[in-house]
Amino acid sequence: MKILCIGDSNTYGYDPRSYIGSRYPEEVRWTDRLSGCEVVNCGVNGMTVPRESGRYAGLISINEPDLVIVMLGTNDLFRGLSAEQIAERMERFIDPLIGTGRPVMLISPPLLQYGEWVMDDDLLEESQELGNEYRELADRKGCLFADSGEWDIEMTFDGVHFSPEGHAAFAEKLQKALDDFRSREGIM
Repeated sequence: MKILCIGDSNTYGYDPRSYIGSRYPEEVRWTDRLSGCEVVNCGVNGMTVPRESGRYAGLISINEPDLVIVMLGTNDLFRGLSAEQIAERMERFIDPLIGTGRPVMLISPPLLQYGEWVMDDDLLEESQELGNEYRELADRKGCLFADSGEWDIEMTFDGVHFSPEGHAAFAEKLQKALDDFRSREGIM
């Protein structure tokens, strides 16, 4: 199964122990741990929910994935947007992606945790609310949905980025969701 993943630094595989934007090795990154999947990784460090999706609709057309995964919103929280505002922006972003005819899976990012980058209770609360907002959005739009906030993903010292163990746990939980999707759709 071919998957196109649109996301931020946790999709990119950013290693927060580096100071120059280095990535974890392939064997650590969740995008490279999915069994039976060819992944087109479009993760970008610092990415927020884009205001338009033309570039990504083009990437979908070129790559012809069996599934498009979108996991964004964490950086929008850091820019002061509420979970509701992020979901509104996400709706505008995914509408054209859905229009490509490819199945879209919206994943709510893992919950932020207290750390060097996260010290604000309001930020943690909005992080928790994002899963509810995305669930409602996915229901309205007929998208697949996964709330990784329920997956207990281990973060690093900053409270934002996956640890190596977090990447492994994320891949394991997502693999189950993908296997269920493949089974329903008859995709090998």
